Amino acid sequence: MRILIIEDDQSLGEGLKKDLGRLGFVVDVVNDGVDGEHMGDVEPYDAVVLDLGLPRKSGLEILHAWRHRGNKVPVIVLTARDAWHQKVDGFKAGADDYLGKPFHTEELAARLSAIIRRSAGEKTGGMVENFGVKLDEERQVVLDREGVPHQLTGTEFRLLRYLMLHPGRLMSKSRLSEHVYEYDEDKDSNVIEVYIRRLRTKVGADLIHTRRGQGYIFGSHVSE
Repeated sequence: MRILIIEDDQSLGEGLKKDLGRLGFVVDVVNDGVDGEHMGDVEPYDAVVLDLGLPRKSGLEILHAWRHRGNKVPVIVLTARDAWHQKVDGFKAGADDYLGKPFHTEELAARLSAIIRRSAGEKTGGMVENFGVKLDEERQVVLDREGVPHQLTGTEFRLLRYLMLHPGRLMSKSRLSEHVYEYDEDKDSNVIEVYIRRLRTKVGADLIHTRRGQGYIFGSHVSE
C-alpha cells in the first residue's frame, strides 16, 4: 500500500518512512501543506497521514479542499494527545481516523491497514482473505488454498495485498506499479510481470489472470 505522510517534523517523517517501510508500506513524505495537498491530488495514494500544524497551509485546510474536490483518499489526522477539539474539527472536515502524538508506529500501521481495508470494502481484523487464500500482514506470509505458508518479499507482499484488496478488478501494470513503488523510484511496469509469475507459484496460477495488453485480475472463475 502506498502512503503519503504530510508532517513538518522531518525527523519524525523520515523515521515513519523507515519504520512503515519495514512493515510493508511504500511511503512518501512531504514537509509542508501546499506540496502535500498537491501530492495528495495527483498521486494515487491508498491513505494519507496528515499533521494539522503545517507550514504554508494547515492540515484542516488541505482536508477541506480535498473533500470539496471529491478526493476521498482515507486520512488519519495526527493531533496533540489532549487536543480533543482538533479531533472534532478533523472528523468534521472529513478525516477517517485520528492518532494522538506521541504514538507507536505499530498502532499507526494497524490504523492504516484498517482504513485501507474499509475503503476497499473488506472487513477489518484478522488476515486478508479471498478465494481461499489468506494473507498474514504481520508476518508478510501468504497461506495458499491448502493452508501451506509461503514467505513473501517486500514487493511481492505489497503487490499481492493490493490485488487481494481489489478482487475481480482489472489492474493495469502501471496502476500496480504506482501502488508498490515510492514516488521517486523508477516505476518499471515490466518488472511487475516477474513478480506476478512468482506470486502464481505461491497462490496458484489460476488465481491471477492476465488480460493481454490490459493487466491482471485476482480471483477464480474470471471470464476472459
